[in-house]
Amino acid sequence: MEELRKAIREVPDFPKPGILFYDITTLLRDRRAFAKTIDLFAERYIGERVDAVVCIEARGFILGAALAYRLGAGFIPIRKPGKLPARTIQENYALEYGTDSIEMHDDPIEKGQQVILVDDLLATGGTAAAACRLVERTGGQILECCFLVELVGLRGRARLGGRPAFSLIQYES
Repeated sequence: MEELRKAIREVPDFPKPGILFYDITTLLRDRRAFAKTIDLFAERYIGERVDAVVCIEARGFILGAALAYRLGAGFIPIRKPGKLPARTIQENYALEYGTDSIEMHDDPIEKGQQVILVDDLLATGGTAAAACRLVERTGGQILECCFLVELVGLRGRARLGGRPAFSLIQYES
């Protein structure tokens, strides 16, 4: 994991003073690090029944699409409101100050299908928890929530309600 950790650029004071931002675009542009990331994710799920990989906009799409391809699974996007063309369902979640929403089409998952939820980052867990609720509302079962980076100090796993979670790289915050 040290190779992957070194491929992630740390940007101080972004998006505001006092925040250390972990920029995965440097990992994505490094063909070896990107391939290793997808390989490590795929190895975890080879042999499991994975019907679909559900991904959160936008960096989650990059990781999740590659993983879905490797697993021979479907790809399902979760987006900000108003971005999907057909009928959707929506979940709201709390932010530090206020709320936000995400949407998914109301028909991509059949009852009982097993899905992996993928995003680049687990921080406070609000977005991931809302995405899990969307999947479960359509009858899907979360096999695991999968992240490239986890900010452990923000305790995002606690917001996942006991759903299984996995991250390749952990930072204290």
